[in-house]
Amino acid sequence: MKTASPRLRVSASPHPRVSASPRLRIPASLTWIAIPAALLAAYWPALRGGPLWDDPAHLTAPALQSLQGLWRIWFSLGATQQYYPLLHSAFWIEHRLWGDAVLGYHLANLAQHALAACLVVAIVRRLALPGAWLAGLVFALHPVCVEAVAWISEQKSTLSAVFYLSSTLVYLQFDQTRRRSSYLWALGLFILALLTKTVTATLPWALLVIFWWQRGRLDWRRDIRPLLPWIAIGAAAGLFTAWVERTMIGAQGPAYALTAIQRFLLAGRAICFYTAKLLWPANLIFSYPRWKIDPAATWQYLYPLGVIALLIALAIKTTNHQPPTTSQARRGGGRGPLAAILLFIGTLFPVLGFLNIYPFLFSYVADHFQYLASLALIVPLSSILVSFVTRLGKPANIVLPAVLLAILGTLTWRQSHIYRDTETLYRATLIRNPESWLAHNNLGVALLDKPGHLAEAKTEYQAALALNPDDAEAHNNLGNALARMPGRLPEAIREFEIAIRLEPRLAQAHQNLGNALARNPKRLQDSIAQFNVALHLKPDDPQIRNDLGVTIMQVPGHLSDAITQFQDAVQISPGDAQFRTNLGNALSQIPSRRPEAVAQFQAILRSEPNNPQAHNSLAITLVQMPGRLPDAIAEFQAALRSEPNFAEAHNNLGRALSQIPGRLPEAIAEYRAALRIKPDYAQARANLEAACAQNSSYCPKQP
Repeated sequence: MKTASPRLRVSASPHPRVSASPRLRIPASLTWIAIPAALLAAYWPALRGGPLWDDPAHLTAPALQSLQGLWRIWFSLGATQQYYPLLHSAFWIEHRLWGDAVLGYHLANLAQHALAACLVVAIVRRLALPGAWLAGLVFALHPVCVEAVAWISEQKSTLSAVFYLSSTLVYLQFDQTRRRSSYLWALGLFILALLTKTVTATLPWALLVIFWWQRGRLDWRRDIRPLLPWIAIGAAAGLFTAWVERTMIGAQGPAYALTAIQRFLLAGRAICFYTAKLLWPANLIFSYPRWKIDPAATWQYLYPLGVIALLIALAIKTTNHQPPTTSQARRGGGRGPLAAILLFIGTLFPVLGFLNIYPFLFSYVADHFQYLASLALIVPLSSILVSFVTRLGKPANIVLPAVLLAILGTLTWRQSHIYRDTETLYRATLIRNPESWLAHNNLGVALLDKPGHLAEAKTEYQAALALNPDDAEAHNNLGNALARMPGRLPEAIREFEIAIRLEPRLAQAHQNLGNALARNPKRLQDSIAQFNVALHLKPDDPQIRNDLGVTIMQVPGHLSDAITQFQDAVQISPGDAQFRTNLGNALSQIPSRRPEAVAQFQAILRSEPNNPQAHNSLAITLVQMPGRLPDAIAEFQAALRSEPNFAEAHNNLGRALSQIPGRLPEAIAEYRAALRIKPDYAQARANLEAACAQNSSYCPKQP
């Protein structure tokens, strides 16, 4: 007859609860308060940091903000940049809660990181290791985590960590109780983690390492067989993500063509790099220099060979270990160092270079890559430190951990400062990595719309291209800068064409080329052709449809086609005032559709009652409708209350007033107001001259 009791005793006996020194015991409630409070203080400088790099591609696009958009997030491959439907569902919910306010997204990241740190405390306590609270706080405050916590896109790291660690905690409970409900809960949480970020596919292997550390062996029925479905699901998710990275995101081509030896060298160097940054977190960079992996360089073999030598040494030490004492048995019988290294390397495996991931185009390493893996070293080192300081007694057992946490918190606070805005981030990156063409390009993007920095933006794009002449995005961005400079349009067009030649699927380059060509009336058809290519690549981009509509309006006889494009843009992004304004202006040109135009402007004003452009456009439409002249005058006046220096509104109000008997002096005053604001405003001057000719007594000659 089979009995479960021997197996239960085997799993429970190596890790009974260990009583830590009363001096180091911290109430659970205090831990849950201390971690969020410490994080809020450490990350305060980054809480209002704006969107970075690929944040706009992760935050919910206008086309996905409806319930139908939520459906597409889950069931339409390509609707989001990466197929992480749970992550994008979280972003969808957050957008419903606070829209585009960056503070909300930063607080969400911070809350998830805090919850992950608290789960670390719970897991370490369940493993009966000392220093649970210290491990949680070190993970919470370690500066290598700043990139994952302060960068909105990396909510995939913090949210997936919550599911990953929750699954771990529940599965450890299942390992003791063997309750089916615990197993299913743990499996469900693991799947949620995979749907947020597939690096969590390493979890079943991590659990097997933990069980080997605890028991010294792995039992097929107890340890391995229950995790086989997890391994299969994780492998499928990993392979699918690798396919998406390669075929849809672009992680293929010469930049990713590494030989097996190069990947071996890269993996060894990356392991050493991450270990060093974790133990000595100095000179952290948003984008590290991209290493040249050269099999001919003998010194590069030292990294992987060193890792292998360490693993062999630890394996030999573990095999030849003397029978453990009771205290050692509680900590895995001397298997801890090898288990920690295996956990560290195993969790890093997806980013060690054996699989292509898009960021390898810029750098082979990144701080957020080791967000989860860092726990494999943080937990045992925290346990060792607490065991050591406990033996020292007061005050060392309080002072030393406090000093460590203060140092880490200060480093995190300093590191989070560089995430307070995009320009600061990339300038800080270039100080430590001056050859980062990514940072030069992105700094140019940050400067482009900053008043007075157009020339500097152009210089940054040129610096990026000097480092990487084949960067299609930098050519596109340089063209965008040149297009804003007088007399540089031909050069801008040439840059857009180079970008398209390098990357034919770069929709923005086709869009920008379309806008540049539209400035030449003879090339409107070429412009429309470029917009159509851009729409084929990004059919849900409302800005492309809007720009196409603006261009089509310049082609005689195609007003209805322009209206269709504006309507599609408004349908995709109903909250965009510019799209509605363009649609209203187009509709107002058709007498029978002017009521529809009025409805568009009124829709803008319901959400933006002080929008001067909407008031002005509404008034222009009302002027053309019988009996609505008084309403039009009221709208022009409303526009001027919102923007007193709106020269066009002054001129338009003057024209409206001139149509009412007895109000010509007021009209003349409005024309003069327009000219004071814009002395070269030809239309206002012509209107003023016509009004003065109508009644010269209102226009005394200047002495």
